[in-house]
Amino acid sequence: MPYQSTRNVLQKATASQAILQGLSPEGGLFVPESLPALTKERLEKLVEMDYIRRAQDLLGDFLEDFTAEEVAACVNGAYGGEKFANAKIAPLSKLGENTYLLELWHGPTCAFKDMALQMLPRTMATSAKKSGKGEEIIILVATSGDTGKAALEGFCDVPGIRILVFYPEEGVSPLQKKQMATQEGENVFVAAIEGNFDDAQSGVKKLFTDETVLSQLKEQGRVFSSANSINWGRLMPQIVYYVSAYCDLVKDEEIALGDTVNVRVPTGNFGNILAAYYAKEMGLPIGKLICASNRNNVLADFMESGTYDRNRPFFATTSPSMDILISSNLERLLFHLMDEDDKAVAGLMESLKKDGRYTVSEEILSRLQKDFAGGCCSEEDCAATIKDLFDRYGYLCDTHTAVAVKVCEEYRRKTGDETRTVIASTASPFKFPHAVLSALGGEVKGLDEFAVAEKLEQVSGCEMPRQLRELKEKQVRFTDVFSRENMLDALKKALND
Repeated sequence: MPYQSTRNVLQKATASQAILQGLSPEGGLFVPESLPALTKERLEKLVEMDYIRRAQDLLGDFLEDFTAEEVAACVNGAYGGEKFANAKIAPLSKLGENTYLLELWHGPTCAFKDMALQMLPRTMATSAKKSGKGEEIIILVATSGDTGKAALEGFCDVPGIRILVFYPEEGVSPLQKKQMATQEGENVFVAAIEGNFDDAQSGVKKLFTDETVLSQLKEQGRVFSSANSINWGRLMPQIVYYVSAYCDLVKDEEIALGDTVNVRVPTGNFGNILAAYYAKEMGLPIGKLICASNRNNVLADFMESGTYDRNRPFFATTSPSMDILISSNLERLLFHLMDEDDKAVAGLMESLKKDGRYTVSEEILSRLQKDFAGGCCSEEDCAATIKDLFDRYGYLCDTHTAVAVKVCEEYRRKTGDETRTVIASTASPFKFPHAVLSALGGEVKGLDEFAVAEKLEQVSGCEMPRQLRELKEKQVRFTDVFSRENMLDALKKALND
């Protein structure tokens, strides 16, 4: 299964090369030339497996230049042992008659990014050995909150790799900031950026394609790679949990094999819902893919109109991991919808870069709407949904999950579609204790994150994850703040240059 670039199909790569490079030289994203098939017979076998065995079976198809032993080692290293607090890795919780929350936050940083970022360091280290070049890999990450900590945790002290994480100074929760600023490890560096996530992401892409920087790194025996979802190695493991969720529904006799389910995903950068699209294209019986946005509803508007326009106000919300106006992974979907027309995709991305907007044809919009729908949720509705779920079901959810639940309810009300639905639950509610406790009617004024979290425990009867509780006593290591124009200075400091 070779990989190709969305902006130049002549740029080919093996799985290990795609994972190591992260981004194609001209700025395109790597995608597989074909997808493996999920036949009924194969799904029957997967139903009888646990999460780790399912991951080995599915990821082996995408890692064609890995041996079976290498795939098994990567998967067991990522999900084995006691890294995940729940033995099922990604369990389902049922709400009502036909709604299931896919809990993706039982990993070491309490966010769904662990599902991929426990896997990526292992596939990347294996890929580096295959290259035989002996280069030091420099991981650049832009984060809106959860990716940064999950990447730092995954790559901490991995030999031959350094990692530099950029986050918007005022665009993450205090708890997310402390998770990153206290990160241990000799090969890690964290830098705040004046601006929002899109500024950080654009700066990382600029470094990736700066010929002077690349030349200097080459002289030093170093090479860039990425842990953002622009790297196929980040996106690939996310396919597994949608397939696994479907298999669990069959195994628990909630559905019969072959029944269709809908999938709702709170998303800003589009990677999480794109993984569900790939699962559907492989043959998983998924009906509609619902893209849930907060006030930064650029994706929801695109699903409706076919115009992607980032020229709009940016809002800092209580669901900060979705505060994004440039959804990088949408490029991969456009490539598939446009019959792999790399020149057309490159043109759209150039328009986005120059004008901040582009519009797809009516035919492409029709193809998009065949599989996708979008919706957005206000801050008030997000808070009301958190309280409603707790009052009705005794279920405590975070702000991002609440956005998806509300959009799901609105979609059903408008369409009458009562198909059983899996909603991606992306973070522990204790990562956003101020917003969650406020939604439940609790008083948060004047209290720090940990005092609020302890109060949330009392009010909800739920327990704060150990790894978040332990943050309180950790020492802050990283306090640097850089302008968006001076991200190169952060790189130099991280590399001790």
